[in-house]
Amino acid sequence: MKLSLNTIILYVQNVDSLKNFYNDILGLEIIEDDGGIWTLLQAGNGYVGLHKMGDQYRNGREPEFKFHNNAKVVFELQDDINEARQTLIDKGVEMREMKTFDNYDYWLCDGEDPEGNVFQLKQRK
Repeated sequence: MKLSLNTIILYVQNVDSLKNFYNDILGLEIIEDDGGIWTLLQAGNGYVGLHKMGDQYRNGREPEFKFHNNAKVVFELQDDINEARQTLIDKGVEMREMKTFDNYDYWLCDGEDPEGNVFQLKQRK
């Protein structure tokens, strides 16, 4: 069996808020939009889907809480990663410091969307 990744789906509290973040801030193109229930965004050769989280998964939490999860969506850039990081910081996005590793061909920088989902910017050195 040979698999190819097509779509990553994030279950979110506020689809419209995250749609605006991924479209307006990160520049992903909206492919489908179902009025606050579902949005699909183009991310290079793949897609990021935003699906409204069911109330049963909120566990009585107040609106707009941040998640702490173990997933990370990685976006590779062709633009300068330092400039992209600073642009996101200037737009109020929480961004971590730049990093790389010995014998690794990329610069990396993590950030968080408004609900706490971690994304990473990656650029070849």
